[in-house]
Amino acid sequence: MGEPYPQLRPIGRRVTPQRAEFRRLAQSAKFGTATRGQLAVLAQNLPCTGLINATEAHLLVTLINTASADAFDKAGRPIIFKSNQQLAFEINRSAGRVSRLLSSLFDAGLITMQDSGNYKRYPVRNADGSVVDGCGIDMRILIVRYRELDELVRQARAERAAASAALRRYRGALRNLRYAFAAVSGLSERVRTRLEARLEKVVALVGVAAKAPSALLQRATGLFEWLFERVMQLPRRPEAAPETLDSTCAYAENGMHKQITSPDPLEDSNENRRSADAEQLGVLAAGSARKGALEESLGRGSRQVNKPQRPPQAVVALHDVVRALPALKTYGFALPRTWGDLARLVPQMCRLAGISDDARRRAVEQMGEQQAAVAVAVTLQKFDRQEVSSPGGYLRAMTDRAAAGELHLARSVFGLAARHSMEV
Repeated sequence: MGEPYPQLRPIGRRVTPQRAEFRRLAQSAKFGTATRGQLAVLAQNLPCTGLINATEAHLLVTLINTASADAFDKAGRPIIFKSNQQLAFEINRSAGRVSRLLSSLFDAGLITMQDSGNYKRYPVRNADGSVVDGCGIDMRILIVRYRELDELVRQARAERAAASAALRRYRGALRNLRYAFAAVSGLSERVRTRLEARLEKVVALVGVAAKAPSALLQRATGLFEWLFERVMQLPRRPEAAPETLDSTCAYAENGMHKQITSPDPLEDSNENRRSADAEQLGVLAAGSARKGALEESLGRGSRQVNKPQRPPQAVVALHDVVRALPALKTYGFALPRTWGDLARLVPQMCRLAGISDDARRRAVEQMGEQQAAVAVAVTLQKFDRQEVSSPGGYLRAMTDRAAAGELHLARSVFGLAARHSMEV
């Protein structure tokens, strides 16, 4: 025979492992680490992180302000005993909406709930009338997560500021470039057509600028500035002979590790240069480039099978690296003061140059974090000088040379430093 009564659906508050973890985390709160005012300001700013919306933030601020300021001190107990009807009246929403908002705040780890048998909220007081326990809305989880959530708000503000700056610079560079096309009349028709095609290709790849990632806008802005120099027919940056660089730099070791593309202007370019479409896709699309895109100077055909292992390369000082990389200032990076600072800039430099995460990880595994950071910085500098057309492929080739013992980062750094000092 079957059961005399049908199986009823579970009643009560939904219990999940995440909610259980939040309840356990709330019990480890250290009172006195955050005041009620700090928590209220944090709750008002949380919508910018996307963690909660404005209505949920309004309810959270109301809950925080309901508890007394002493409740967040060492002897306090920040538990709210108001009913959903009372909270609905205070935020001008229905009781059912308040119940759903509380569930969303519970799932986000911003509140926890201590339920009684009948789900009533009430305090438990001692003989002196002080609240020692109770069933209601527990705000201790906010004290535990205050530093974490505050850091999320700071990051969201910094990302927003960086995105706004990148958008303003992109629009300004685009406006200047279009004005240059309209004002300059000394370009040949073929060159003008090629440059305009490149401009339109970049604009099409970016799409709606206000919705584009800041890294994409920065790369597009750098390309617009490069095109602006070509349209205005500005002289190219002076190129010094390798003999001059070797005699000028006292730290150079038997020459330089040098990688350049064709230095000829667009009017004298040959058929071996990349097409307009291929160049823009290679510059703006993230990911690793093929090794075949590198110039012949990185070819490995001259390597011998049984070539003896060379001694470890010379260690370069950090101030020499900074002196050799003016591109760090060009792209708005803070100059590193330690090797750790330079290593922390590597992901940003890779995104800016279009170097894939796989190429970066391979470089770190092969060369170590410090030497890989120098290699990425050198790649960014040469990409800024238009000496490297495929930064991802260039870094992969440097990684292969490091594996074979044929990479000389010190020569590259000292050579770039000497070239920059001569240009200045």
